[in-house]
Amino acid sequence: METIRGFLQVKSGGFGFVLAEGGDIFISADNKNGAMNGEEVVAGIYPDKRRGGSREGYVKEIISKLPVETVGTVDRSSRAMFVVPDDKVTEDIYIPKQKNGGAKDRDKVVVSVTKRGDARRSPEGEIVEVLGRSGDAGVDILSFARRFGLTAAFSEAVEREADLLSFRENDVKGRMDLRDSTIFTIDGADAKDLDDAVSLERMPNGNYKLGVHIADVSHYVRENGEIDKEAQKRGTSVYLVDRVVPMLPEKLSNGLCSLNPREDKLTLSCIMEIDGRGDVLESTIAKSVIRSCERMTYSDVNKILAGDRETVQKYADIRETLLLMNGLKDILRARRYERGSIDFELEEPKITLNAKGFPTSIRPAERGEGEKLIEEFMLAANITVAEQYYYMQMPFVYRIHETPDAEKMRELAVFLSNFGIRLGNTHDIHPKAVQAVLDKVQGTEEHNIINRVTLRSLKKARYDMMPVAHFGLAAERYCHFTSPIRRYPDLMVHRIIHAVIEGRANSKYTQKLEETLPAIANRSSACERNAIEAERAVQNRKMAEYMTKFIGQKYWGIVSGVTRFGVFVELPNTIEGMVPLSEMKDDYYEYFEKMYCVVGERTKKKISLGDRVRIRVVSSDTEASKIEFAFIK
Repeated sequence: METIRGFLQVKSGGFGFVLAEGGDIFISADNKNGAMNGEEVVAGIYPDKRRGGSREGYVKEIISKLPVETVGTVDRSSRAMFVVPDDKVTEDIYIPKQKNGGAKDRDKVVVSVTKRGDARRSPEGEIVEVLGRSGDAGVDILSFARRFGLTAAFSEAVEREADLLSFRENDVKGRMDLRDSTIFTIDGADAKDLDDAVSLERMPNGNYKLGVHIADVSHYVRENGEIDKEAQKRGTSVYLVDRVVPMLPEKLSNGLCSLNPREDKLTLSCIMEIDGRGDVLESTIAKSVIRSCERMTYSDVNKILAGDRETVQKYADIRETLLLMNGLKDILRARRYERGSIDFELEEPKITLNAKGFPTSIRPAERGEGEKLIEEFMLAANITVAEQYYYMQMPFVYRIHETPDAEKMRELAVFLSNFGIRLGNTHDIHPKAVQAVLDKVQGTEEHNIINRVTLRSLKKARYDMMPVAHFGLAAERYCHFTSPIRRYPDLMVHRIIHAVIEGRANSKYTQKLEETLPAIANRSSACERNAIEAERAVQNRKMAEYMTKFIGQKYWGIVSGVTRFGVFVELPNTIEGMVPLSEMKDDYYEYFEKMYCVVGERTKKKISLGDRVRIRVVSSDTEASKIEFAFIK
């Protein structure tokens, strides 16, 4: 019998699929043989059985080892104690009395599964952590964090190592001293991990001298030390609405490494000479020391650029520099577009919670000139560093974005044709063609949907040692250099830069990089995907919670998704709900996947992606993070 190795994805009906490159394998609820959601398994494939278009099989061997952890709610409705997992797909877990960890009914807990279940008995486990009472403020977000394997606290060994670190005046020897330069940070108002600062001046020849100064985390985080091992394991900081699960201990992320104003800080600086067309003519990457003169927020920068008198007066000493920066931002942006770079104008939600953790407002996050300014400067530095180390032929960690699949582009072309938009050659597409589409719909009601569907049609960016071009940015080489406090690949890039500057990049060192970087790149990509899923899960939960206040209310929205079981509608505040096809009683609607629409069998009424529709909020299930709408005339 043929076998295949992959990860089991269990669905709410108890059945699942083993995800494999050659096609997913259907596994019935009775054929999981104790395997749980997310575990790596070997599936045996029945030669003549298929289910819903997929080959059918059974779990022959479980590669993953126990124990595994999951999060759920204690249920003591019977004499025995069970934990009902939050993922809604793992069977209820039996907890022996001596292993209940003092948990009470309705407590949110972390449970370690120690015995697998089968057709006759439930899996068995031990409660290892009580997160709090279900429904209490903040417990829901904490539960999501733990469900995705995210823990804010660090081990005693990591904290001890962090406590030994400090800034020493001797550390500045041999560094480029920029403490007297006009350098400042620009971040969100609630940011505490400030890892980038900028400077700009006009050169005598008329060109711009742009400095991007990044916290030198690699100076403090010793390779293979306790902090480094934990940072590599976490891969990235994760932002969950009202809290951060950091990659580094707070002493480093918010203190020692953070570029707080009027404090001497160790940095790596990328200093670029840029001409009037936006081309980088020369660049220097050096170890440096800076003293940020201001901790600017995006809001204040936007006010200054808009001419707000009070804010202009408050920051009069850096106003001219900001105006010069804004001018360079426009030049770099125009040059990037000329090159073919794609700029997705996606509306991301800004969720505000009250003291009890309940969402009080949800609206599209602002993306003003200040945000765009920092974005352009960081892109310029990331490209410059990647180019320089590519030509050195150093083993490196690149951020790559591969050319999209021709089939995906053909599907996108069909979708765009519904809006009267032609994509062009889908076999060998250029980023400019994609940007031309986005430019065409800019400012229209459907621009967010078209941006989102177009983005989904492209491949996902990831980390790799191979210097593959970045399709979305139309850049031959690209890397992440600018956020070492919150991304491990940036920290690795800094380490390589240190080795080159300090003359340690010999053949032995490069061979070591060749051996270790592939695993680091793969691990970092996986951690990034996990972080995105966790952030989205928390956002969906808070959106569902918010909409419980608006049951029965009517809104205009845009059809954002069409599936065989329902039509998704996005409201102007970015919240999305679903109209189940089974609840559309005016007709029987047939789903047309290739045309992104459903059509009424009798009335021929067509509902397509991008349509403007009127809906009523029917229900909002906070536990399931699901919002249901109904169409109204």
